[in-house]
Amino acid sequence: MLRQYELVDRVLGYDPKADEALINRAYVYAMKQHGSQKRASGDPYFSHPIEVAGILTDLKLDTATIVTALLHDTIEDTGSTMDELTKLFGSQVAGLVDGVTKLTRIELTSERSKQAENFRKFLLAMSNDIRVLLVKLADRLHNMRTLHFISSAEKRQRIALETMEIYAPLAGRMGIQEIREELEDLAFKELNPEAREALIKRLNEFREASGDSVKKIAKEIQTKLEEGGLSCQVLGREKRPYSMWRKMERRAISLEQLSDIFGFRVIVNEVPDCYTAVGILHTNWPMVPGRFKDYISTPKANGYRSIHTTMIGPQKKRAEVQVRTRKMHEVAEYGIAAHWIYKESGAGADASGEFAATFHWLRQLIEMLEHGASPEEFLEHTKLQMYSDQVFCFTPNGLLITLPRGATPIDFAYAVHTDVGDTCVGSKINGRHMPLRTRLENGDEVEIIRSQAQRPSPAWEAFVATGKARSAIRRSIRATKQAEFSRLGRQIVKSAFDAAGKDASDTILERALGPLRKPDLDELMAAVGDGTLSAQQVMQTVYPTEQSLKNGRKRTIKGNGKDVQDSAVRVTGRAAGLAIRFAPDMFPLPGERIVGIMMPGEGITIYPIDTPALEEFDGDTTRWIDATWDIDPEHPQTFPARLRVTAKNEVGSLGHIATLIADYGSNISNLSLAQRDMDFYDIQIDLEVRDLKHLTRIMSALNGLSCVNTVIRPRR
Repeated sequence: MLRQYELVDRVLGYDPKADEALINRAYVYAMKQHGSQKRASGDPYFSHPIEVAGILTDLKLDTATIVTALLHDTIEDTGSTMDELTKLFGSQVAGLVDGVTKLTRIELTSERSKQAENFRKFLLAMSNDIRVLLVKLADRLHNMRTLHFISSAEKRQRIALETMEIYAPLAGRMGIQEIREELEDLAFKELNPEAREALIKRLNEFREASGDSVKKIAKEIQTKLEEGGLSCQVLGREKRPYSMWRKMERRAISLEQLSDIFGFRVIVNEVPDCYTAVGILHTNWPMVPGRFKDYISTPKANGYRSIHTTMIGPQKKRAEVQVRTRKMHEVAEYGIAAHWIYKESGAGADASGEFAATFHWLRQLIEMLEHGASPEEFLEHTKLQMYSDQVFCFTPNGLLITLPRGATPIDFAYAVHTDVGDTCVGSKINGRHMPLRTRLENGDEVEIIRSQAQRPSPAWEAFVATGKARSAIRRSIRATKQAEFSRLGRQIVKSAFDAAGKDASDTILERALGPLRKPDLDELMAAVGDGTLSAQQVMQTVYPTEQSLKNGRKRTIKGNGKDVQDSAVRVTGRAAGLAIRFAPDMFPLPGERIVGIMMPGEGITIYPIDTPALEEFDGDTTRWIDATWDIDPEHPQTFPARLRVTAKNEVGSLGHIATLIADYGSNISNLSLAQRDMDFYDIQIDLEVRDLKHLTRIMSALNGLSCVNTVIRPRR
């Protein structure tokens, strides 16, 4: 455990202007507050905040952060209060301690929800002051170093998994690579000890066989660079077990095939020297194709900059080399801490322009925090962002947009702005019109085509890769669905009240809000629209003595007269909406009679009136809803239809059938062979038609072909 003077000396070593008295006061105060408390290891509890502060001195952080580390458990585990900390150490330190404390005060039922909700609160606190994150990462690192003292194996596993899934990736996103790698390796030790031990054993054998080749290779590289006139430092290093294990898993290779067990860093003075160094390296040793990456011209999202190359280096061994300046090296090692934001400005929430651009992803996460429907949904979004590799794309104006690998033009649109994503109807990639589900590649120029009439499609959620896009799509769909259900519910209620001869004005309907526990009429109508409430329940609540309609089906079957049409749900097209949908494989068409079946929680499903599938709803006729077509003749639409054709098994039969369908102005969307024998074969044809008359003409024409035996429209 660090002694008081040792901690102060460490801070003064990199920050001579540090407030020595404040650190001393915090040290003594925390020691007294924690008193005789013990950790699972049996050590005094106070050893923990001291070690956390020590970790942060390695990152060369400011006085306020060191003091926060010393005090970070006082509110949670002792009798200290915010007011007391504010009085003794100032509002800045008290606010930081409160931000860290918030993370441990969440009580939820599900362990997974608890994890996600902690993460939500954590990032909310972090949005105000990034130092909260730095203290929490150091806190987690020390807890992981002492994890083996916890007796419960289940608890150790949970903490290790949480570390691997949340805290290590966060450290990586903040650019603090040393902490990230140590967190990963400590979690790996708990989660997969056998694999780690086997890997360490093989590494030891490999190290013994290689001898001091790392030092020799580093020296030879430095000699060649100095001969080329470069002043530089070359460092050799061995990767941590988990880093190698992850690469072996991802590439499905053995340890012997891994090319970068040992890596080398070339540290130079200026940016041009980086490219000069690469030129010298590639002149003396052949590079491995496909292994060159320039993160100087296109930095990673966390601010990391370096040139990576792999070459067949000295002693004919593959060597991964990273070339960077000293400033880049500091950022690579210390991440956000290397920016000296707080030491220079003293303002937690204010950051330099470079910082604001580098950590733009934080603002996106905070936006999702505000709109996420649940902690689990938010955790899903953040994991998607943290674990994915990056691709770099450009707007037509040259603005660089960083996205996770696998992202699509929809992700790109939402990365530019939420409104751009919401109104996206198409895209051009490198000048060519491409589908919205196209996966973007490094260097793509993407132009988004917009329409103010567009709304996000539920189908988009299946292929987007970013949390921001998925969150915005779900939010828009929820709002659209709510509005559609509300409109549909109002139509159903009006129809039922009109049939009973009752007033359905807002004033009358508001009587049902209290008894049915709805905050307003929109919520009430939406509940009727999605089927969780029936119009009859509303009527009986408003008019308790009124008998509800007993048989909605009889009214539907009676005819398509004016009375029915006036009260029926109107179906305006094949994409009827989120509240109204077509039954699968039923293919109702304009011109034939239809009926709606209320599906609780989902809205109305439309069926043709003559389908046998309706028999299963005979026992609950209150779910039957009048429905009618409402197609605008000036804006013709096509609808899916299905035919089953039995044709002669002879040359040209299928060609004649397809040609006839095309001649009648229809397009085949799918075709499958159901059965084939020597004389005939059955084919199922899915096609697009305008209405029932259009389909009937096609069926009549097909029956007239000599190669066609029968044509039927299958009904379920």
